[in-house]
Amino acid sequence: MVNKQGFQSDYKGGCGSMGRGRWGRGNFGKFWGGRMAAFGQPPINIEDTDAAFTISLYAAGLNKANVTLAVKDDVLTIAYPGSEQPGSASTDNGYTYQEFSPRGFERQFQLNGKVLVDQISATYTDGVLTVTLPKNPETNKPAQSITVG
Repeated sequence: MVNKQGFQSDYKGGCGSMGRGRWGRGNFGKFWGGRMAAFGQPPINIEDTDAAFTISLYAAGLNKANVTLAVKDDVLTIAYPGSEQPGSASTDNGYTYQEFSPRGFERQFQLNGKVLVDQISATYTDGVLTVTLPKNPETNKPAQSITVG
């Protein structure tokens, strides 16, 4: 759940010791900015329809020419190199305060023989990378109903 009050301009609530207190907002961003990238991966949604699996990966601000998709050993890898190198100083970029930048990532998905690998397609629109994985009709059997006696 998102705390919507935190995003309103007239919000006057407390932010704890790392927020508006003695640390100030700028120090919070400097402290957590580099550390959260190690934990964070772009969020995804996976839709399962009769014909295909669709992966929607939210990653705004990417250069779609740098996004790579590869399948090896029945594992789909989606990767982006990012624009910042690990350990680079972000103070030289001209920003007074910075909470986001295009960071690199890599996500992997086990296909389990259920996808027609040669027909995978991808589009990038409005900050969402959509990867369509057509189902292999030979390995995708419809679910069976089992009655409880």
